[in-house]
Amino acid sequence: MPSLRLMQTTFIVLVGFAGVSQGLTLPLLAILLEQQGVSSIANGVNAAAMYIGVMLVSPFLERLLQRLGYRGAIILGLILLISTTVLIPLSSGLVVWFFLRLFMGSGDSLLHYNTQLWLTAIAPPEKRGRMLSIYGLAYGVGFSIGPLGINLLPLGLWVPFVLVSILYTSSFFLLSRLKNVFPEPMGQQQEGQNRFAYVFRYGWLALIPSFLYGYMESSLNGSFPIFGLRIGLSMETVSILLPSFVLGALILQMPLGAWSDKVGRKKIMMSCAVIGGIAFILFPLAQGSLWMMLMLLVIAGAVVGSFYSLGMAYAADILPSYMVPAVGVIVGVNFSAGSIIAPNLNGVLLGVSPGLMFTVMGLLLLAFAIAGIFFRVAAPHATRKKEEQAAQTQSI
Repeated sequence: MPSLRLMQTTFIVLVGFAGVSQGLTLPLLAILLEQQGVSSIANGVNAAAMYIGVMLVSPFLERLLQRLGYRGAIILGLILLISTTVLIPLSSGLVVWFFLRLFMGSGDSLLHYNTQLWLTAIAPPEKRGRMLSIYGLAYGVGFSIGPLGINLLPLGLWVPFVLVSILYTSSFFLLSRLKNVFPEPMGQQQEGQNRFAYVFRYGWLALIPSFLYGYMESSLNGSFPIFGLRIGLSMETVSILLPSFVLGALILQMPLGAWSDKVGRKKIMMSCAVIGGIAFILFPLAQGSLWMMLMLLVIAGAVVGSFYSLGMAYAADILPSYMVPAVGVIVGVNFSAGSIIAPNLNGVLLGVSPGLMFTVMGLLLLAFAIAGIFFRVAAPHATRKKEEQAAQTQSI
């Protein structure tokens, strides 16, 4: 059995590469389509294709995991990602890129779903927040580096995409060091749609952060380049501003994970939602100052950039362990739903007033903070979960 450190390192590198790919592909294609004269609405629909792919593959994730195992499912995702990344610069047009991004989203979902569940399964309960925050930190580092690949365009359209493909290909060596592991089989009483209803009923608050994170990520990387160009920013300035949200997340990613282990994830998420919501609402007022825009994006990223991992950790805290795979499916669907809604809604908002997209993001975060006031963990789950965590801690 590989050591916990080796497995965590492998997952960190994998998700870091995935971050580079998404951080580059989303804004790069948005800019290329904008330069071709494609409308903001059509551009948004094309950007949503990746997340439609995430949603389409979500119903099959659990079955693929049961059949292929963690490593096998991750390898399948890598194959889809490499093939679509290579084909993007060899083709052009809305329709072709739409379908390529569908497959890219499916591959990305396979990679993230299985690495997250594998890490959640091996993480000790008292270190879960910290370990998932490191996972999120790795994604953030990759995501912040990705947009810099826009500056490689003068060397050829194919250069940034080939670089990403090389990174993905090197992942096969890392995975070869891990033994394939299969999750615990589901009992008959655990199968069926009742598991998803159970998760929605008792863990609904923990599912919202994934939607919000998908909405914010897609807005900033799919719609922000269009916003920047329309208010007169250069492509180089956009490539500098884009990583600022993720760089902000890097500042507090690990501290927030550690604090959430001690203080409680719900309190941390609610506090961060308020601060992030205010930062986004103030952003339209800072359009005349590059430094103010940079500062507000850094603040917003610092407090809400770890929402996805914190929400996943919170769900694992309050729900039985055999429900976690179902949580992973719902979280993936919610993330893709937010990511699909954002570019399409922003396409309309950009036509009305560019700053409205940030106001809406801020209001959504404030609404989440208010919803947290009314959420209470059901006593049976809290008791059962404490017993599971105590037993797991004693076995470590």
